[in-house]
Amino acid sequence: MAYPALLASAFLAVSGVAAAAGDLQLLMFEQPGCIYCARWNEEIAPQYPLTDEGRAAPLRRLQLRDPLPGDLSLISSPVFTPTFVLVEDGAETGRIEGYPGADFFWPLLAGLIAETAAD
Repeated sequence: MAYPALLASAFLAVSGVAAAAGDLQLLMFEQPGCIYCARWNEEIAPQYPLTDEGRAAPLRRLQLRDPLPGDLSLISSPVFTPTFVLVEDGAETGRIEGYPGADFFWPLLAGLIAETAAD
């Protein structure tokens, strides 16, 4: 499948995800001094809540070394920052480890959301 077609299908899947999925959140595990967290904050954070992905999976920031809140269940603890974990009703459905840059972050996240909506 061509890259533009993949993006278009991921966009369509994300657009309809709110009706198909449970309570989604995107967890961002970060820590002070993380240069890739700072880069994500510059390149993605300002627009994130305005996007289809941001509306489908609102961002929740967590510190890497803090205890995991009781309402979350992860497959494994994040090891480095940033780690983005998509959760549905508090349970992990997928993750992106590291920040691959804006050109890759958006399609990866859209794919995770689409996979979760399809389940």
